Order: sequence, then structure tokens, then C-alpha cells
Amino acid sequence: MTTLREVFDTASFGGKAVQLGEALRAGLPVPDGFALSVEWVDGIVRGDPEALQRLRTRVSDLRQTVAVRSSAVGEDSAGASFAGQHATCLHIDPNAEAVAAAVRHVWESGRTESALAYRKRLGIPGAARVGVVVQLMIEPAMAGVLFTLDPSNGEDVRVIEASWGLGEAVVAGLVTPDRYRVARCGDVLERSAGCKDLLIRRCAGGGTEEVTVDPGRAEELCLDDASLLALHRLAERCEQVYGGAQDLEWAFAAGELYLLQRRPVTAGGRRP
Repeated sequence: MTTLREVFDTASFGGKAVQLGEALRAGLPVPDGFALSVEWVDGIVRGDPEALQRLRTRVSDLRQTVAVRSSAVGEDSAGASFAGQHATCLHIDPNAEAVAAAVRHVWESGRTESALAYRKRLGIPGAARVGVVVQLMIEPAMAGVLFTLDPSNGEDVRVIEASWGLGEAVVAGLVTPDRYRVARCGDVLERSAGCKDLLIRRCAGGGTEEVTVDPGRAEELCLDDASLLALHRLAERCEQVYGGAQDLEWAFAAGELYLLQRRPVTAGGRRP
């Protein structure tokens, strides 16, 4: 078993796992977890008894739901983010059968027509070699994305998009999120309320569900000055640790800010 803090090898575990491990070692607020190598994932997909037994042993001490995320080799690199191409499974029950099913789903997402077309467009041959990250789940009050430069024009300001509940509502384009622009000195330059008329939250039976938001709350700004300052400082820390422009996924839960994923901003500053 390899905890995220112990992950260094991108060829075995993929870029996302290595970057999250680096974040944890640097003291960034990442939910802890463990990584499954490409070889281990392939064994789970094949139904290999040894691979499945290793997974049972690893998840036996989990006491809360987990997120199962792709960490394919070459994913989240400077030239290829793969954002939106590979599956993420949220609030998976902490048992081997549920986690194995999520691992298979993530592996299969690297072989979809869309993912293969993206790889072909970037000149990457063949199907993805998929590692997996398993992280402890949090239940956010609000979440979203942060770019350390404006993805529309490259301007040197932080752009934050935020919504209620899990950030998948923002990433998947299910809502019009609040939008904020913050200067490098931390001053808030712009606040624009979106229409956050649904949120994604944990479902009682495992997984997630979409819930309608009260109309009054749907257009209420979800981040205050303290939250924006915390995000600004997180962006500064990520730039110090990784260097270059950053594309961050974040969440606030029980008043604490968490970094969920990060990747370099790819050419043009946009996700695919």
C-alpha cells in the first residue's frame, strides 16, 4: 500500500497522484488517501485475486466514504490536463466491492471515444495507462475552481468560480457559478453572482444526488472576504510549491479550505 505522501513515480502512479503527494509533503490542505499503481489497477480490472485481496486489506480500516479519481500516466501535465475526460467517483462506500467497481469505472473512462479522441489530438498513442487515487471524502458547503491567471485572456489575476455543495456542479457546467476576480495583492476586483439553482451532495445510499436550491439562495454570493483571502493564499502557496500558472479545484467544509486537485494551466489557459 502506498499513501499519497509516499508517491513519487509518475510512470507507476500517474501525475495526479504524484502532485497530490507533493502537496501533502509541502503542507498543503489535501484530503489524505492512497494511490493504486497502473499495475494494481489493471489487476483489479482483470479480477486478479491477489490484486482484489490487496484492495480488501487496504480498505478494511476506512471509516468514511472516499473519492476515487483517475491518475493516468500523462494526465495533469503541462501539455495535457485531461480535465473532464476521465471519471471521478464520489462518496463511494468504504468497502472493497464498491471501491473496486469505482476503479473499473475510472479505468473504462480512459477508453471512451472522447478520451481516445483527446489523446489522438495530442499525439498520444493508444489507451490510457490508468493509476487511481483514493481520497477521504469531505462534505463541502461550497466548492469550485481557481485559475491563477484569467483563462479567457491570460491576464495576471486570479479567477475563482464557486457554487454550493460539491464542485462537480461547476466543473460539469450544471450551474452558472459565482465569479470573482482577485488581484495578486489579494484585493477583490470583481464579484458576480451566478445562478446556482442546484447543488450536488452526498446521497444516503452512497454516491451523489442533485438537489434544487431555494431561489433566494441560488443568486446569493457564496464566498465572503475571508474565504476569498484563504483562496488567494492557497493560490500563492501552490505557485510557490509547483511554479507557473495553476488550475485548482477546492472546497470549504466545516469552515476549512481543502485543495482537491491541481494541474498546470495548459496552453491557452483553458480546460479541454
